[in-house]
Amino acid sequence: MDAAILSKLLSPDGWALLGALPPYDERHAMKTVTTLRAKGIAPDLAAAVVTQSRLRARARSKFGDFADGMLFTADGLEQATRLLVAALHARRYLDAGVTALADLTCGIGADSLAFAGTGLRVVATDLDECTAAIAQWNLRHFPEADVRHTDGLSLDLRAEGVEGVYADPARRVSGGSGGRSRRVFDPRAYEPPLDAVWALRETVPAVGIKVGPGIAHDGLPADAETQWVSVNGDVVEAGLWFGPLAPDGPGRSALLLRTFTDDDGKEHTLSRAVRGDDVTPDVGAVGQYLYEPDGAVIRAGLVGQAAAELGGRLVDPTIAYVTTDDPADLPPARPAETAGAQAPIATGYRVLDTMPFGLKRLKSYLRDRNVGRITIKKRGTAVVPEQLRKQLVLTGTEEATIVLTRVAGNQQVLVVEPLGAA
Repeated sequence: MDAAILSKLLSPDGWALLGALPPYDERHAMKTVTTLRAKGIAPDLAAAVVTQSRLRARARSKFGDFADGMLFTADGLEQATRLLVAALHARRYLDAGVTALADLTCGIGADSLAFAGTGLRVVATDLDECTAAIAQWNLRHFPEADVRHTDGLSLDLRAEGVEGVYADPARRVSGGSGGRSRRVFDPRAYEPPLDAVWALRETVPAVGIKVGPGIAHDGLPADAETQWVSVNGDVVEAGLWFGPLAPDGPGRSALLLRTFTDDDGKEHTLSRAVRGDDVTPDVGAVGQYLYEPDGAVIRAGLVGQAAAELGGRLVDPTIAYVTTDDPADLPPARPAETAGAQAPIATGYRVLDTMPFGLKRLKSYLRDRNVGRITIKKRGTAVVPEQLRKQLVLTGTEEATIVLTRVAGNQQVLVVEPLGAA
């Protein structure tokens, strides 16, 4: 988005036009643009409001109802922290006694929304002028937030009176000339580079940095708590937390968050922190139950910890599936009483059958059981589920779930039925 389009969107007429659009429907998007242009709306503004409507619809999963009053860029929304997680970032700073912080790479302002919303004074900066303007708009209701178009690394942190630093370095590079941006995995290629940000802890010890969940364990700073976060089983980020923001000390941890709505329409969030030393789990034969640890646990390298808690063993030393002979005693995903309830550490399945992997054998097995709809899970195999589904050519009326994985080094198929999230 360029400055001219942003100016039109923020004009009284542009903002009213955006607010008057019906709920976004991809099927009718082009028709909506055509209708607006037929009413005399400038083509660039018509396209911009429909684009914002589309981004708002996507943003509801991260921002809920707040999305309806915000502006977005595609890349900014992709990288933005969902409010549920951003609120936990803010809690770290509050618990550390921080009252003012610098958000060095604020983007569209997602984390700064949570910081300011909890009463923290925020100096929010972004190198891109248009992005900074969008953040300023999104933070318009919070006088605690001072948004600036500048390089956050140029701030005189002591002179600003900040006691904490937060950064979410850009992990995408532009495709140029309208091309799609691509994700960056090398921390040295982040903008700004990780080294430059975590060096700030020499000036302000309370430093937090959001990084991609695919960050490698090798090279992580020894004085940081590195925490991987999942929401409903989806790993959404990893964070490096220094000094007073890591009260339990350095190391790797996982934070599991599960949300659900009860029968009265009330929303609940269950959480669970997993932390521990590396544990070497046993490896053995497939038992009657199979458990897949939460993705954040896997990313944090705490599968051995999960296996110990589940009372099980791995099906293969290189595969993050835990098997047990008896069902694990873990909390349900929707407890009747949420007070004190924790998010589950794994998703469980009852093992119905096992067999070596082979297309002809699997096709015959499923057809004999009248299976027409199949859920395919995989770990440690090159099989592409969509291709396999087409090759199976199933026409029955029953449903089945299969797991493709290695067991003791051999490709196996496990036929399972979900126990629900355990």
